[in-house]
Amino acid sequence: MIYRTRRLAALLLTSALMLVAVPVAASATQIQDGLVNVAVGDVTIEDINIGVAAQIAANACGFKVGPVAVLGVAVDRSGDMSTVCTTRQGPVTLTQN
Repeated sequence: MIYRTRRLAALLLTSALMLVAVPVAASATQIQDGLVNVAVGDVTIEDINIGVAAQIAANACGFKVGPVAVLGVAVDRSGDMSTVCTTRQGPVTLTQN
């Protein structure tokens, strides 16, 4: 009887740990690596440093680099896409790689 109780307790504990481990592993897939993608219209430059991406986007939009670099860091952290501006060639966007 004690063996069955211990076995049931171990099974319940293992099941509970697995339920906790799955969401933790899923949230850990977001990796901030300092690289983003820049798209100007239908041209995309992939996996480039945030600083370089900020310079490209700032030049295309006529903005200062600093605020665009901050936007690039936010995109890398969150994984969201952000439109910097819209040019005649199309929107200038930053996305996480």
